Amino acid sequence: MNVPATEVTEMSVESALIVAGGNRTSSVVDRAYAEVHDKRILIVDDEEAVRGLFAEYLSQNYSCVTASDAQEALGLLSREPFALVLTDIQMPGLGGIELLRKITELYADTAVIIVSGIDRIQRVIDAIRVGASDYIVKPCELDVLALRVERTLERRTLLRNARKYKQDLELRNAELARRKAELERLQAQITQTEKMASLGQMAAGVAHELNNPAGFIYSNIELLKDYVARLERYLSAVYEVDLPPAAAARINEIRRQIDYDNIVADLSSILTDCYLGAERIRDVVQNLRLFSRLDEADLKRVDLNEGIESTVRLLSLYYKDGRITLCRDYGELPQVNCYAALLNQVWMNLLMNAAQAIGKADGEVRISTRSEGDQVVATFSDTGCGIVSDNVKRIFDPFFTTKPVGEGTGLGLSISHGIIERHGGKIEVKSVLGQGTTFTIYIPVNPKPLINRSMNEAL
Repeated sequence: MNVPATEVTEMSVESALIVAGGNRTSSVVDRAYAEVHDKRILIVDDEEAVRGLFAEYLSQNYSCVTASDAQEALGLLSREPFALVLTDIQMPGLGGIELLRKITELYADTAVIIVSGIDRIQRVIDAIRVGASDYIVKPCELDVLALRVERTLERRTLLRNARKYKQDLELRNAELARRKAELERLQAQITQTEKMASLGQMAAGVAHELNNPAGFIYSNIELLKDYVARLERYLSAVYEVDLPPAAAARINEIRRQIDYDNIVADLSSILTDCYLGAERIRDVVQNLRLFSRLDEADLKRVDLNEGIESTVRLLSLYYKDGRITLCRDYGELPQVNCYAALLNQVWMNLLMNAAQAIGKADGEVRISTRSEGDQVVATFSDTGCGIVSDNVKRIFDPFFTTKPVGEGTGLGLSISHGIIERHGGKIEVKSVLGQGTTFTIYIPVNPKPLINRSMNEAL
C-alpha cells in the first residue's frame, strides 16, 4: 500500500503503526514509529500569521503542529513527542528562553530552533548556551528556514545514532567483560582441577613408593625386638660364667666403656618408638591411598565414613595442638556409589575451612553422618567466626572469599558445590556471625543417572 508523503506527515502514531502492518516484525514497526516522529515539528509563536505561514510551508515535508504560547507547547510535548520545536523568544507569559530550558531539561531528544526578531549577538550566544540547535532572525526566507530545519534534524539524527552506538558499545563491552570473567573463572577452575589431579597423582605415587619400604621397616622391627631379646639373654648368660680373673677384668672394662647396662635399658624403648613410627608411616600411606583413590576413577561403592576419617588424619596439622576439639559421630551408612576421590576433596575443603574459621582461638569441629532413606547426610559444624548473612548466599560463587588476599582463591567451596551437584546431591549452609557455621551435605546412595565417566570429566 503506497501512502503519499503529505498524508503520512499528518497521521497519528497509531495510524502509522497500522500502516506498518501488524504481521511485520517489531523492528519494522519501530522504524515506522521513529520515522513519523522524526518528521513532527511544533511551531510556537504568539502571532497567528507567523506560525500559520511556517506551518503551511513546512507541512510539505513535515507534520506540523502549532501553539500560541509556551504553556500550550509544554502541554503538547507532554502528550506526544516532537523532533523539533520552532519557537519565538518574546511571548506572553513564559518566554522562549524559559521554554528552551524546559525542553532541554525534560525532552532531551527534541531539538529547538529559536526564530526571533531580536538580532543581538549576546542573545544568540545565550540561546546556544542554553541548548538551542540554531538561531534564526525574523523576517527570514522560507527556503532558508527549511534548509536550517533540515540540517537541524540531520544533526539530531546523527546525535541520536551516536548515543545509540555508544550504548550498544557499552553493552557489548559489558558482555565482553562478563564473558572474560567467566573465562577466567573457568580457567581458574580447570587449573584448580588439574592441580588437585596432580596432587592426587603425586600422593598416590608417594604412597606407592613408601608402601614397600614402610612395610619392610614395620615387619623387621618386630623381628629385631625378638633378636635383641635373644642376644640380651646370651650376653647375660656369658656374664654369669666364672672366667679367669684377667678375662673377667677385661670384659668388665669393655662393659663399662660401652655403657652396656644403659644400652640394654634403652634398647627396648628405642625399638618401641621405631615400631610406633613405622606404624604411623604405614597409616599415612594408607590414608594417602584412600584419599587419592586414583585406582577408582569410575563410580564405585565406598564407605563415606572411611573417606572422611582418612581426610581427618591427613589434616592433623590443623587439629593436633589440642586447641580445636574434633568430635566424630559416624552413623551406620550404606555404601555409596560415587567418585570417592572427588568427595574426599569436598571433606578436605570443609574441614580446612572449619579449622581456619576458628583460627587461633579454642573451638570445636563436629562431624556427623547418618542415613536418611535413599541418601546419606554428612554434617560439618564449627564454632568459628561465622559468615555475614549477606555473604552466605555468595559463598558458592567462584572467586568469592572472605579470607585475606593470598590466603584463599575462592574456588574451594565452588568446586565442592559442583562435585556434590554432579553426584545428584545438594549442599546447604547455615551460619550465625560470631557463633559458627554448619554445612549439611545430602548424597544419594545410588545417584540418578550419573553417567559413568572419568574423574576429570566429573569435575
